Amino acid sequence: MEEDLKTIVLQAEKGISDLHSLPEFESFKAKFLGSNGALTQAAKSIGKLSAEERPRVGKLVNEVKIQIESIFAKALTRIEEAELAKKIGSEVDPTLPSPDGQKGVIHPLTQIRRELDDIFRKIGFTVAEGPEIESEWYCFDALNTPDYHPARDEQDTLYFPKGSDFANISRKSNERYVLRTHTSSVQIRTLLQEKPPLRIIAPGRAFRRDAVDATHSASFHQIEGLYVDKNVTVKDLKSVLDYFSAQLFGNNVKVRLRPSFFPFTEPSFEVDLYSPNLGKLSNKWIEIMGCGIVDPEIFKAVDLDPEIWTGFAFGMGMERLAMIRYGIDDIRYFYNNDLRFLKQF
Repeated sequence: MEEDLKTIVLQAEKGISDLHSLPEFESFKAKFLGSNGALTQAAKSIGKLSAEERPRVGKLVNEVKIQIESIFAKALTRIEEAELAKKIGSEVDPTLPSPDGQKGVIHPLTQIRRELDDIFRKIGFTVAEGPEIESEWYCFDALNTPDYHPARDEQDTLYFPKGSDFANISRKSNERYVLRTHTSSVQIRTLLQEKPPLRIIAPGRAFRRDAVDATHSASFHQIEGLYVDKNVTVKDLKSVLDYFSAQLFGNNVKVRLRPSFFPFTEPSFEVDLYSPNLGKLSNKWIEIMGCGIVDPEIFKAVDLDPEIWTGFAFGMGMERLAMIRYGIDDIRYFYNNDLRFLKQF
């Protein structure tokens, strides 16, 4: 068997140099790797060997297969380059620029993210990132979300199968892992890694088991903010939101807070926006985000003293902001790769 395998490699090396077209290449390749090829038949014959011989010969066959595939890959590159050169001909200079003068555009979601980054950087916020695969502790437990909370149900959150091992992101034993439902987990990771005072924004993808329609997607983008210092109040939160809204939507914008509930903030608020410059949405109160004062339980989870440290947090969907900003009425446009849509930006 060993001699047969060596012969197969030699035949492949010898015959490959005589190939000059793709049909010739495919025909020659089939003699070795096709359903009736020499190497395929050698692999099938392993079953006829003794139990002691099979592992050794099987390893040899795999090594020969890798060697032959490398030989064919190099030959294919050579043939394709030769055929391309033949098509181009001597009258065309391939170093000349393309006659297609169209330039690409930055995706609207990337545009809105960069703009948000710039707005918050001006007031001292830095950008923080974290993994999209999270443990339950980072995604729920540390954020004061109890086991019975609806957000932890499997019909709302995308869980990995039991037994999945992501030890590098685990906080405690026997955890389950999820595709993060928000970027709030980045706030927890930052509080564990850095000492307050701090100001961060956490942009990134999040995932929920949502039915896709004009305003929902199972994969979407969020940007969350966290400000931790001493004696932080709702007044500080409102001033940051006023500044952000004016920068993104214009100086005529109005912002109001409505009482709400989130497990990780207390008190909690929904934020509404009112502006005369939003097309069909002008002169209407529009909900744009959630926010609140960081719950003391969050500080306890990351070993910070809530008697010393206070803070506020906020979170919003980047798709929603882009839809409001650019007058887009269907979230699916962001993911369809339709040039007619993308070229508008």
